[in-house]
Amino acid sequence: MKKSQLILVAVGIIAIVVLFSLPKVVVDNDATSAKIEDSGEPSDTPSDIISQSHENELSSQNRTQADQLIRNFLNAPTKEEKVTAAQILAGIYKEEGLFDSAAYYWEQAAVILPDNMFLAEEAGKASYEAFSFALDKNKVEALAEKTRNYLNKVLEKDPKRLDLKTKVAMTFVSSANPMQGITMLREVLEEDPQNEDGLFNMGVLSMQSGQYKRAADRFEELVKYHPQNIQGQFYLAVSYFEANEKNKAKAQFEEVKKLTQDPMILSSVQSYLDRL
Repeated sequence: MKKSQLILVAVGIIAIVVLFSLPKVVVDNDATSAKIEDSGEPSDTPSDIISQSHENELSSQNRTQADQLIRNFLNAPTKEEKVTAAQILAGIYKEEGLFDSAAYYWEQAAVILPDNMFLAEEAGKASYEAFSFALDKNKVEALAEKTRNYLNKVLEKDPKRLDLKTKVAMTFVSSANPMQGITMLREVLEEDPQNEDGLFNMGVLSMQSGQYKRAADRFEELVKYHPQNIQGQFYLAVSYFEANEKNKAKAQFEEVKKLTQDPMILSSVQSYLDRL
């Protein structure tokens, strides 16, 4: 399994702990983004770029290639060549699970060609991925703003992109205005009641606010329509466990064991089963 895939699996489990650090918001009761100037040039100086690239060290396998690509990026005679180098660099950093650096280079590409919606979307999605892993408060806020800035550009052109709207919504949940995010997620589910991201995120937020029965309802809907969503299957079991529905929890944890061979997930499942 690739390093980036291993990291994503691990985060899928530890998110149970992380989500409790978010603001407590009741999500199922009735109840101005900063802009990055599009100058057409990379936002940092060459020395800043080199410093950024070495902030998170790559494996020796990719280090040589990355160093050459950085030189290509800095010295390329055309915008298109700079963008190509930045895209390849972003892929290398993502492959190694260095999501901040991957987001950085997608942003460089999007700044160089500000009217390119593909680059805006990729910069937004990469910023969201880095946002999801960030722990430092200032970094979380900065990456949330970048996510909104780039994904909203795409949504202005194509408002039907509910997958992007759910990501924008989640950036508000850890902000000073979490209800804005909850409202956006509700809008997604009103438009598409079977939306995978919307059901998953509303379930997670219900868990975070201690509404475990409501969370179970959301995850039941999720796995009904999207049975291969392993995180949803796992969180459904945890929701049953926290709601003190022990028989349902045991049965669901056993179901999760049938769906995956991943040792991290199986270890977490067993730790819950041992407590039942």
